[in-house]
Amino acid sequence: MTSPGKATPTIVNPTHLHDPTPNGYSTAVISPAGGRLAFISGQGGQDQTGGLSPDFGAQVAQAYANLAAVIQAIGARPEQVVKLTVFVVDHDMSKLGVLTRNVMQMFGKTLPAQTLVPVPKLAIDPMLFEVEAVVLLD
Repeated sequence: MTSPGKATPTIVNPTHLHDPTPNGYSTAVISPAGGRLAFISGQGGQDQTGGLSPDFGAQVAQAYANLAAVIQAIGARPEQVVKLTVFVVDHDMSKLGVLTRNVMQMFGKTLPAQTLVPVPKLAIDPMLFEVEAVVLLD
């Protein structure tokens, strides 16, 4: 359910394609005409002091908590996120479960479009994960 004045994106998952929802994303998300978009810079797993856990799962959980804080700060809700891009250092299939669990926890059934980009390293050496978002404001 959306609040008055908040535009709602349309999720499209064509039935003749593989269902992406168990993997934590939607095939496409349509922003309504005239909707304003916010672009959120990559959020890493740093805590409030700038510290980073050496654990991948802990960094992912903290990065999504940081993303949620930014979404709230701009006056939006998770269901208004239309696109995520995630960057994973030394990605392998064992990390997908952690990623999917965190996305499902934050977004529930309103899964944004998403792209995972494996990278050799990020801006800060101990950083293992980063997530950026596009949010439909209204």
